Amino acid sequence: MGGISIWQLLIIAAIVILLFGTKKLRNMGGDIGGAVKGFKKAMSDDETAESTKNLADPAQQKAADLDPKDEKSKQKEQD
Repeated sequence: MGGISIWQLLIIAAIVILLFGTKKLRNMGGDIGGAVKGFKKAMSDDETAESTKNLADPAQQKAADLDPKDEKSKQKEQD
């Protein structure tokens, strides 16, 4: 008795459609979809910028230059 039945949901949906109209609801759905896409793109751009920032960090580059494994590979390349 405490839950919402399928019939109550259908009545609510019908009222919403009558109040706003299908065109307005479609436009609102498109706007929400565009906002979600923009948010995802901004998040992926932020992660990409952060990873390139970490690669450009001089301290990390210096540590990578001093890595003994790299020294051995450089010597092999020179031979």
